Amino acid sequence: METVLIKGLQLIVALALLVALHEGGHFVAAKIFKVRVEKFYLFFDWKFSLFSTYSNWWRKLRGKAPAKKKENGEYEYEGTEYGIGWIPLGGYVKISGMVDESSFNEDDSQKNFWKQLPQLMKHIIVKNKNVKGERWEFRTRPAWQRLIIMLGGIIVNFLTAFVIYAMVLFAWGESFVKSEDMTYGMKFSEQAKADGFRDGDIIVKTDDEAVESWSVSVLQDMSNAKTVTVLRDGKEEVIHMPEELSLLDMIEQPMYAAMRAPLQIDSILPGTPAEEMGLKKTDRICSVNGIDIKDFNDFQNSLIALQKALPEDANFGDSLKARQITMVLNDSVEKKVTLTPEFTLGFANAMPYQDKITTKKYGFFESFPAGVKYGIETLKSYVDQMKYVFTKKGARQVGGFISIGNIFPDTWNWQRFWLLTAFLSIVLGFMNVLPIPALDGGHALFATFELLTGKRLNDNFLLVVQYFGMYLLLGIMILAQLNDILRLIGL
Repeated sequence: METVLIKGLQLIVALALLVALHEGGHFVAAKIFKVRVEKFYLFFDWKFSLFSTYSNWWRKLRGKAPAKKKENGEYEYEGTEYGIGWIPLGGYVKISGMVDESSFNEDDSQKNFWKQLPQLMKHIIVKNKNVKGERWEFRTRPAWQRLIIMLGGIIVNFLTAFVIYAMVLFAWGESFVKSEDMTYGMKFSEQAKADGFRDGDIIVKTDDEAVESWSVSVLQDMSNAKTVTVLRDGKEEVIHMPEELSLLDMIEQPMYAAMRAPLQIDSILPGTPAEEMGLKKTDRICSVNGIDIKDFNDFQNSLIALQKALPEDANFGDSLKARQITMVLNDSVEKKVTLTPEFTLGFANAMPYQDKITTKKYGFFESFPAGVKYGIETLKSYVDQMKYVFTKKGARQVGGFISIGNIFPDTWNWQRFWLLTAFLSIVLGFMNVLPIPALDGGHALFATFELLTGKRLNDNFLLVVQYFGMYLLLGIMILAQLNDILRLIGL
């Protein structure tokens, strides 16, 4: 339970910071162009909020009269309303006049929306002319100003990531194990062995690019490479990569290539099957269900094989049966144990190469170009992986808030926290730049269309695509949360 709270707290703090900065980008850009911002909220305030500068108790404290409400329940504008919602899943700024909502009657709702759709779609494109409305409304501003306002949050996200990466490099440096120091070499999947790799090979080049150290990004380079050079028995060997190999196949467990690690129990996690069975740091795991275990990779792969053997229509009972395993410890001691729903035993393995870690230090001014480079490489890697989301296997990998929370460590580590926050900032910026209606990228696309053609899209049409975008995003969110639940119960 403590682990869940620590992970959850890190996730909430990171999202709160990033959402505030993202929405702050829109807010500042809108203020520069004198566009009215009615609300600035951290988290969502459906039905009620935890705090609002329009709250009567707050206004009374400041010696102001109670805020006046309109018939629809909204407060009359008296300057931006700042608040904190109770749903910690994001945040928003409400900018006046994003679209002309007067096309709908006050008493109309979604039940009549689709009846009005043919009328709304009559004129998608209109000539660019002065739009009726107040001068402080978003829709009355020139297209270039609207474009900057909508890109404001995205720009802040990328800048935030670059600055965080720079400061992490300045404060902690960059620690890694050089390829030549990885004396245990790599562990390869059966597919990799069929392609020509052998356990113990050290990857030193992808095409002509030297591999300074191992990370998952090397797999991405391998998936795009024609040749990979390895160090085998002190000699370089060139392996020709198959053209049909995809990154999604390579990162599927067991991974195409992974750092090889001896099995050495470092600590037992409390409240886990490992603790219940009495596993000790001095124990040696020899086999799992009759499969010999030579290193930590073998142990992990044996548990992965159990999970992958479950059929797609497996129920909880099937999962429970698959998680009941027999282990042999210290050559002769047989133990029966039930794994967690995530198919884990519950111990931490000792990290190899602790005496061979190289740390590269950066000066204050050196850290900024290094941070930008780090951020751009992270963005390129993430964008390259996005193409797999639209495959059946890729859709299954989409994760929600549980998956995001699980990337944070079990204990609070500031270096790891800031690196993950920077990564999430990259993800938030990229996802918002996608040209999907209801996202910043959708609004930016419409403004760009107007800049290039001299014509603007009908406000009624914008309302239609806004609804479409919201339904699409809702569907993606439901898929992500469903995947999380299935993983949680071991399916």
